Amino acid sequence: MMVLGCTSSAGKSLMVTALARWFQRQGIDVAPYKAQNMSNNARVVHGGEIGVAQWLQARAAGQIPSIDMNPVLIKPEGDTRSQVIVEGRVRPDLAVVPWARRGELLWPSMRSSLDRLRSRHELVLIEGAGSPAEINLPDQVNNRVLAYADARALLVVDIDRGGAFAHLFGTWSLVPDATRQRLSAFILNKFRGDTSLLEPGPTQIHELTGLRWGGVVPMLSHGLPDEEGATLPHSRDAGEFRVGIVRYPFASNLDEFHLLARCAHVEWITDARDVGSWDLVILPGSKHVASDLAWLRDRGIAAALTQRVTTSKTTWGVCGGAMMLGTQLNDPHDVEGAATGLGLLPLVTEFDPVKITASTTVHFGDVPEPFGALRGIEADGYEIRHGRVVADGCAVAPLVWCRGSVLATTVHGLFENTSILEAITGRRPDASLDDTFDLLADVVDEHLDTVLLKELVGFTTGSSRASRS
Repeated sequence: MMVLGCTSSAGKSLMVTALARWFQRQGIDVAPYKAQNMSNNARVVHGGEIGVAQWLQARAAGQIPSIDMNPVLIKPEGDTRSQVIVEGRVRPDLAVVPWARRGELLWPSMRSSLDRLRSRHELVLIEGAGSPAEINLPDQVNNRVLAYADARALLVVDIDRGGAFAHLFGTWSLVPDATRQRLSAFILNKFRGDTSLLEPGPTQIHELTGLRWGGVVPMLSHGLPDEEGATLPHSRDAGEFRVGIVRYPFASNLDEFHLLARCAHVEWITDARDVGSWDLVILPGSKHVASDLAWLRDRGIAAALTQRVTTSKTTWGVCGGAMMLGTQLNDPHDVEGAATGLGLLPLVTEFDPVKITASTTVHFGDVPEPFGALRGIEADGYEIRHGRVVADGCAVAPLVWCRGSVLATTVHGLFENTSILEAITGRRPDASLDDTFDLLADVVDEHLDTVLLKELVGFTTGSSRASRS
C-alpha cells in the first residue's frame, strides 16, 4: 500500500508511522519504504544512512532500519546544490548530474530496494514525496513507484490549511491515469472541531472520484520528532532548566533533541541577544559548517558565544557544532569549505571526501565541572560526518572534548539517552518513542476505517498473509 499526499506536509510520514505500528499490532510483518527523501536529518544504519522518517517508521514497525527503506536521500547544502546519498553512500558523481537527467540513474536503486523489501516482508508501506500531481516535474517517486509496485493508494490531505476538498479533487484529476486507477481512499488529516460539519464534502468527493472515505485524523499533540526538526514538542511539566539550540540555515539532525524538549524548556536561537540567557546553549550538527559559521558571525552570535564562555553557563557542540567551536576548518579536497573557527576549544578539523557513518558508544569518564554529572554514563550514538577532528589535550572521552564550560563531541544521539538528559536537566522525559508509536496506532483504531485498511492490503480475518505492497 502507498500513502500519497495532496501537498508536502500533508502528513504522509506521520500516517505511515502510525500505520506501521498499527499493522504490526495486527501481527503483520510490515516494513516502510520511501524511494527518495529530501532531508538534512538522517540516521546511521548498517551500510550507511537513511532519512530519519524511515528510521522512525522502521522502529514503529518493529524492524531493524535498513538502507533499502530509503535508497535515495538528498541533503541540501545550499539553495542550488545538494549531497546525493544512494543506498547509504555519498555519490558525488550524481550531485553534478542535472536534476532532470538524474532520475533514470537513481531508478535502478529505487527499484531493487523495493524488490528486496517485498521479498522479505508481508507488507511494505510506501511513502510518497510531495504531491503526485506536480505536473511541471518528472515524477518517479510517486507515480512510477506506485505503478511499478501495482499497489493501492491512500491520499492524505491537510484539512487544517483549508481547501482540502479542492486539493483532493484537483490531485485526483491531475495524476496520470495509472495512478488514478490505483487511488482507493482518502484521509482528512489535522482536523479541528466537529466532524459532523464535514458533510456533504466527503460524500461528494466519493461521488466525483470514487475514492472511499478512510476517516478523519484529529490535530495531534505527539512526541514524534519532526522530519526536518522544525518543531519542538513541549512537556506540560518540563521543569525550569532552559536550553537554547542555535538554528543556523544548514542545521542538521535536529530531530535528536526531541526528548530534550520533554524535560527542559527548549527554544531555537536565531538572535545574538538570546545567547547569554540560557542555562545551556547547543550548537547542533551542520550540513555546511563554513556557511553556518559565516551566518553566526553575521548575526553577532559568534561574539555572543565568546562572551558566554566568561560565565559559568555551559555550551555544547555536536558534530558540525563541535567543529565550529575549534580553531580551524581545513578543506584541501573542496568538500565543504575552509573557515576559521570560534576558537573556544583547541580543535582542528579537516574535511575528507569519504564520509564517516558509524554507530558508536561514548563512555564518560572523569569529566570536569560543570559537566561532572556526566561522569560514569555510557551512551550509544552515531557519527555521520566528513570532518576529521584533531584535538590538543582536551579529550575527556573518545570523541568528546571539554575545556571550562564548553564541551564538544562528534557523536549524535546522546541527547536521546535518558541518563544524559537527567544529568543535564535534572529530569527524565515523560514519554518514549514506543509510547508515541502506540499512541499513533490508537489513533488509527479510533479514527480510521480499519476494515477498509485491511481490505486495501488484502488482509482479512483468517488470512495468513497480507499483500506485499
